[in-house]
Amino acid sequence: MPDRPTIVLFTRDLRVSDHPALAAAARSGRPVVCLFVLDRAIRDGAARNRLSYLGDALRDLRGGLRRLGGDLVVRSGDTVTETLRLAAATGADRVNLSADVSAFAARRAARLREAGEEQRIGVCAYPGVTVVPPGAVAPADGDHYRVFTPYWRAWESVPWRVPVPAPARLDPLPGVEPGAVPRRLADSGAGPLSPRRQRGGEARARRRMDAWLAAACADYERVHDELAADATSRLSADLRFGCVSPLELAAAARGHPACASFVRQLAWRDFHHQVCAAFPDLPRRDYRRRDAAWRSDESGFAAWREGRTGLPVVDAGMRQLLDEGFMHNRARLLTAAFLTRRLRVHWKRGADHFHAALTDGDIADNYGNWQWVGGTGNDTRPNRSFNLLRQSRRFDPDGAYIRRYVPELADQAAPVVHAPWQAERPVPGYPAPLLDEGG
Repeated sequence: MPDRPTIVLFTRDLRVSDHPALAAAARSGRPVVCLFVLDRAIRDGAARNRLSYLGDALRDLRGGLRRLGGDLVVRSGDTVTETLRLAAATGADRVNLSADVSAFAARRAARLREAGEEQRIGVCAYPGVTVVPPGAVAPADGDHYRVFTPYWRAWESVPWRVPVPAPARLDPLPGVEPGAVPRRLADSGAGPLSPRRQRGGEARARRRMDAWLAAACADYERVHDELAADATSRLSADLRFGCVSPLELAAAARGHPACASFVRQLAWRDFHHQVCAAFPDLPRRDYRRRDAAWRSDESGFAAWREGRTGLPVVDAGMRQLLDEGFMHNRARLLTAAFLTRRLRVHWKRGADHFHAALTDGDIADNYGNWQWVGGTGNDTRPNRSFNLLRQSRRFDPDGAYIRRYVPELADQAAPVVHAPWQAERPVPGYPAPLLDEGG
């Protein structure tokens, strides 16, 4: 009797390199059926920018699998239902997938295991979404680290697994209809479709990663906070969709002494993931209690969303988000601080807006960082203050970032470009500040 096939269920691990679930299936010598399900529960509410990236990534993944002799089966519907339907049609008795941390992913995995047991289908989860799997390091007095610094020390000291290469070949199962990758995924979904959004797929992601490691990473410590320099990796969406392996990226960066600060950012990503694994309500509920009251400010919230608060550095960040589906990390901090600390609008409203617009839109990172800024998360100083005007002058001293995204201020020189209310006359087309920002 021929070997029964293994289904490799792809979720947000859309690559063939360093994919432990795929590598294990290939090593088994069994036929391998690779599956991605366009789950309606996710698709209907997903950001249009992410759906656009996803379409690119699925087409690229299909090409990568075909070069190995396999293919990508694409189905639409409920992930568990479609996986079991494919198992029944192919005779598969095993499903491999990458372990994930969101509440949705945890429910999906639990449902799949429960249904699999009933049908005698084994379900095995492998690492691959983070560098260090959630739970691999934990404090003696709890199930996860609540503070980054001790987590960072543990993260640095724990042995990492060795990245696995892409399989040399996949043994396909003939006769399985692969299905089509929809051409216009981004026609539905939430939020804007940004004109300068990032394209997806493992091939593009690896080119970005290789270029980053070869040159820009060495300057990260010196210039990563400079808004105009645009000196961040731009790999956040690639990591979110798993088109780049976080472990492969971290291992390569760890070999560059000048990239230590960048490796620390990857540890922050893992930190938020282990928090989310332990506290799946991270996108919905305060991680820690906040004593200050939130306000309802619909006009202020609308001005913030549109990048018309009258504080140029905030408006530049919000307009970058609309234009690119991306925002510089320092600008994310400043725009979130304006909404939560200055307007005192609930962190969830801002986080949900980001989630509907960002191409990366990682649940753990986005909501974990918003709670950190909003004073309900893992910040050890939850009541810290942010002088946004001072931050603007420090991290965009010449105003180049502001001018890039706020064309009304293109002719304004520093220091007025940071505080246009100080100009001799109002700047045409640019709003007065919502709040008194001082001088």
